[in-house]
Amino acid sequence: MPPHKKKGIPDRWEDYQAAGKRIPGTRFISFKVPLKQALCDLVEHSEPFGPRELMQILEKDGQELGLIIDLTFTTRYYKPEDLPDSVFYLKIFTAGHEIPSDSTILSFKRAVCRFLRDNTDNDKLIGVHCTHGLNRTGYLVCRYLIDVDGMDPNMAVELFNSSRGHSIERKNYLQDLQTGPKRSNDGMEKSELEPIRGGYRSYPDNHRDSHYNRHYNHGPSVPLHRRGMNHQKHSRCLLPPPLPPHGMWSPQPGLLPPPILSNYQWRPPPATWRR
Repeated sequence: MPPHKKKGIPDRWEDYQAAGKRIPGTRFISFKVPLKQALCDLVEHSEPFGPRELMQILEKDGQELGLIIDLTFTTRYYKPEDLPDSVFYLKIFTAGHEIPSDSTILSFKRAVCRFLRDNTDNDKLIGVHCTHGLNRTGYLVCRYLIDVDGMDPNMAVELFNSSRGHSIERKNYLQDLQTGPKRSNDGMEKSELEPIRGGYRSYPDNHRDSHYNRHYNHGPSVPLHRRGMNHQKHSRCLLPPPLPPHGMWSPQPGLLPPPILSNYQWRPPPATWRR
């Protein structure tokens, strides 16, 4: 194994296409983990894929990303500050190879449910990734489609595979999805983890040289306390804080309105997706 693999790009990361397509009839789109610029510089056999490239891919397809759910079991690949401030980021640490626990599954359902409730007036997508955007990602997305939307397990797996452009590989994941019990949705409407807003109003034109410098424009683009940082350690914020966006996450979950899920009733996609 090349020396840079251990602390650099993930193993086999270059073997997978960067991003799939939106899963028909849902808000989900899956992709492999985007890499910060220092790691993109190590990519040799494929195109670099970082937060900016992710946004370009979605823009080209006419899609807008609203939330990223990061399922990797590390924080070294990129940071929320590397994302534009139009995107929220949520970390759910999920170990690889093993079936996600019921608590992890519920955390994922809660994150999706909250986003859908707060974004009934738009069509923004939920981006989900693990390392390759395939096994853990595929399992939890399919688990949601099966448990919450009532989709047939085999259809859920086929739909995910065709949209991602790769098939779920781990047999224990597939067996649990296809023949295992459904997981409970009790408590799914409760808020749990607080998403973090991305750190850029826009990317610098010379982002390759800037390494997504968080001091671009001489200061962070959003108040430090809203980016999960200790603002008491910083003397000032040189940029004025932006106005609160429409539909911003409520800091008081207890005051949230009742969940509105009717806008997200899965319906069979057109026959064109079938192989």
